[in-house]
Amino acid sequence: MGPINLAAKLALIGDHWHPRVIAELNDIQFKLVKFEGDFVWHQHDETDEAFLVLEGEMEVVFRDHSVLVRKGELFVVPQGVEHMTRANEECHAMIIEPRGVVNTGDAVGVLTAPLDDWI
Repeated sequence: MGPINLAAKLALIGDHWHPRVIAELNDIQFKLVKFEGDFVWHQHDETDEAFLVLEGEMEVVFRDHSVLVRKGELFVVPQGVEHMTRANEECHAMIIEPRGVVNTGDAVGVLTAPLDDWI
């Protein structure tokens, strides 16, 4: 048991769009991820999804608007709302969501990451 160094964990991530679990609190997982480019349109029917931007900025795109989330900001996507994430330049973020949530939600495909991939 000890503190988790986010920068050291992020340094272990060499790819984009593949969240890695760094901690759990009850059934909530804290995942680190690097974004760059566009993700896929998807939704999570059973849960909200929170993004905390650690470095850079990302955009959460909805069908009728988008939200820019900058370093130090937190944004929650409501359950069941279709969205896509994007980052023009590499962005580092923490995702906070229940254990067992598939990163691509209802849009399983080539960007679907393995569950419970710890670093």
